[in-house]
Amino acid sequence: MSDLIVTRGSIVTPASAGWEHVGFETVPLASDAFAERDTGDRECCVVVLSGTVDVRSEHGDWDGLGGRASPFAGGPDAAYLPPGTRFTVRGEGEVALCWAPAGDGAPARVLPASGVVPETRGHGAHERTVKPILMGDEAADALLVCEVITPPGHWSSYPPHKHDRDALPDESFLEETYHFRIDPPQGFALQRVYTADGSLDETLAPRDGDTVLVPRGYHTVSAPPGYAVYYLNVMAGPTREWVVADDPDHAWTRAP
Repeated sequence: MSDLIVTRGSIVTPASAGWEHVGFETVPLASDAFAERDTGDRECCVVVLSGTVDVRSEHGDWDGLGGRASPFAGGPDAAYLPPGTRFTVRGEGEVALCWAPAGDGAPARVLPASGVVPETRGHGAHERTVKPILMGDEAADALLVCEVITPPGHWSSYPPHKHDRDALPDESFLEETYHFRIDPPQGFALQRVYTADGSLDETLAPRDGDTVLVPRGYHTVSAPPGYAVYYLNVMAGPTREWVVADDPDHAWTRAP
């Protein structure tokens, strides 16, 4: 198996990924189970993938977050927690914990699904729905978080693009994880991660619950016919700006 695929239940840390910024894990919760974490020198975005949970910390008790049956059903409830916060997540369902090193962080708060405005991106066979959770319009030190639903037979993260140079205003450097869910779950997605010089060129088949690491290079995703593909993107880098560069061979496909 490729080193870029992290299977369900594994935890991504900067050390395990061989990079500096992004951490990621999913936490399944049986009825009234709980998980405790300490942000330490990191900030955390808690995304409720399914079910209903309570998030409690010194910043407040936020009860009843979530409520969707799966990541494909409805919008995402989330919560942001700054560095130096010990917190508990309790309930029944599954949450994603998105991490990045941070300075002072931003105010702790709920990021309700009611505040998420879905965006239709692309056209034709690369039309998909993007749901911004903690993007540039929401305060944080480093984290950028969104989720994307790609219909069966469509392409996503298309045209292939990259963000591996700290060269603003033309491009930003952001490490990225893609956490996949497939509907129905026996399916798979296809993802290509590659560089122009060919030093990295992998075509992957992530399955339901897998996470793909994108350390550098262009990347794109395809949903096979019959299978809808969800992914949760977590990005972070030295500057909190999402500025991408399309693969020049395929940039023309942006035009309708």
